[in-house]
Amino acid sequence: MKSELKAKFLQHILNKKKNEEGFTLIELLVVIIIIGILSAIALPSFLNQATKARQSEAKNYVGSMNRAQQAFYLENNNSFTTSVVVLALGIKTQTDNFLYEITDAKNTGSFVTNKARATKKALKSYAGVTYTTTQTVNGVADAITLANLCESILPADKDDVKGIAVADGTASGACDAKTFKIIK
Repeated sequence: MKSELKAKFLQHILNKKKNEEGFTLIELLVVIIIIGILSAIALPSFLNQATKARQSEAKNYVGSMNRAQQAFYLENNNSFTTSVVVLALGIKTQTDNFLYEITDAKNTGSFVTNKARATKKALKSYAGVTYTTTQTVNGVADAITLANLCESILPADKDDVKGIAVADGTASGACDAKTFKIIK
């Protein structure tokens, strides 16, 4: 009797496995639809990461140029430089994605605009305004240097080897309010 019970049990297990093999078509379709929905949600965010990585280059470089301008101003008779090379940061004036330059449009010597002009479509341009102002502490007025980092509101709409035009900053450290916003 025991052997007959064992045989029936084994036959039951084998029949059960044959009936439960694989997935039904509906189960497979549900899984594919779920994967499609998740990828549709994640893909735009994933693709945007490459643009953000390229833009971080410009943010870092312009931030470094701002700090170097502040140091240069203190070390060189209260004057800024309009040469990226003179700042001695080891920054190339042109990379695959940006063109870097420094302008002193008003020639006042009280501020300069460090620019990262986007050369590729979908990238934002950056402007760093390094400027001087006076701060009074305990009745004593001291000249200080400050810097702002501005990001273009809209990304470049085309590729341009010369870079997308970036307006100069102002003596108060502001960027062109129509096209830029201060981020730092």
